[in-house]
Amino acid sequence: MNKLRILVADDHEIVRRGLVSLITAQPGWEVCSEADNGRQAVELAKQLKPTIVILDIGMPTLNGLEATRQILRDNPQTRVLILTITDTDQAVRAVLDAGARGFLLKSDAARDLVAAIDALQHNKTFFTARVAEMVLSGYRGVSSPARKDLLSPNLTSREREVVQLLAEGKSTKEVAVHLDLSVKTAETHRSNIMRKLGLHSVSELVLYAVRNNIIQVATGALPPVEVAPTAEIAPL
Repeated sequence: MNKLRILVADDHEIVRRGLVSLITAQPGWEVCSEADNGRQAVELAKQLKPTIVILDIGMPTLNGLEATRQILRDNPQTRVLILTITDTDQAVRAVLDAGARGFLLKSDAARDLVAAIDALQHNKTFFTARVAEMVLSGYRGVSSPARKDLLSPNLTSREREVVQLLAEGKSTKEVAVHLDLSVKTAETHRSNIMRKLGLHSVSELVLYAVRNNIIQVATGALPPVEVAPTAEIAPL
């Protein structure tokens, strides 16, 4: 009998260890690999082709939403379970639009992780009662201002990656290194992003990233960001 192969990605080691412990305690399940950031998770998923990938929504370098998109683009048969600290309407919309099959609050993981994985294993979805109610109410067919703020229709996959890195405080040169781009290309991406989104400062970009679940602030308080006009950040 083939074992159910699961990839676990979370940037907090203690959380990752807890998830792995719960998974490996189940007969016939195995953790084929672990990742501590979204980019590593994408690469491991591409190499190992696990049946299920568990992703923290708020990871450095590449968040769980963008990692989900890239993993499913490479292998649409993979089933993704997103872990998050909040089930706000906007977070739920972002997770569903990314293509994840399951949505689990970290606070409920100890109780519901096994059930969630079992559901995905049998080609079902797994959501909390609140999220299931949103799905059944047919939010996908409802137009709302909040949906217009989501990144997917406006930015390319590469631009979403650049948004996250810039919002995490990296300079254009650091973005170029992370994404294996020339500095000029990274600057062009940044300029295009600011133009497309109508943003004028790094602080606005950070706010946009938080509101669209590109980066996650657990306390609800935004990190301090120095306000600077777009023209002044071009030489970075």
